[in-house]
Amino acid sequence: MTGKVWFVGAGPGDPELLTVKGRRLLEEAGAILYAGSLVDQAATLFGPAGCVIRDSKDMTLEEMSAWLLEQSARHATVVRLQTGDPGLYGALVEMTRPLTAAGIEWAVVPGVSSAFAAAAAAGETLTLPEITQTVILTRVAGRTPMPPGEELEALAAHRATLCIFLSITLLHEVQRALRAAGWPEDAPILVVQKASWPGEEKIVRGTLADIKQRCQAGKIASQAMIIASPALGAADWPTLARSRLYDPAFAHRFRKATVAAPNSETSA
Repeated sequence: MTGKVWFVGAGPGDPELLTVKGRRLLEEAGAILYAGSLVDQAATLFGPAGCVIRDSKDMTLEEMSAWLLEQSARHATVVRLQTGDPGLYGALVEMTRPLTAAGIEWAVVPGVSSAFAAAAAAGETLTLPEITQTVILTRVAGRTPMPPGEELEALAAHRATLCIFLSITLLHEVQRALRAAGWPEDAPILVVQKASWPGEEKIVRGTLADIKQRCQAGKIASQAMIIASPALGAADWPTLARSRLYDPAFAHRFRKATVAAPNSETSA
């Protein structure tokens, strides 16, 4: 028997944020390989009785690939359960190449990213009309270098929303890059640790000037999303630019405009 390997996004932490398809595959799985350093073990409880469950936190890439190949020869459904979405910082291609070479069928089930879970936890929006319409998902260079042109300073120059992964221990570098890109000291910064994890989530709000000190006071040193955005705090602004989609002056194929658009010309 040759089974199929599914790379399932576990989401940000709360097992209830698994997709319906992801949960169904876990319930059908003969073997589950989960990233125990980042994925809540509770998500593996959806596996059926007798399911082989292995934590990958102490495994190398080669060991994980060998395990998936071995289990796919024994079970019809094998799940690699990854944090967030498998396509973001998940070594997806590195794990699928050996499967393809061995003729093993595989597929990906997307998951909720911690970027979106962090914004949801804080009640923030990542885009806002006339403020920013762009979201950049990135990280600070550490042991993994950044490709030329993708340095945080260069990306921050766009003044769009930045969702910065895997960088909480390099928060000083985030501050340096944003300052170099011209962000003001009072620019709002949001940090969310373990977004959606029941009983473990921490939310820290601050500014470019003080966010590092606030995170130190909150003892946040791992598994945290950093969001820098001109849209942060918009819920408390006195006025907002109105979304055109829901404006009564905006017509589309499902609704006619009910009032004239501002400054619109009318025929005599």
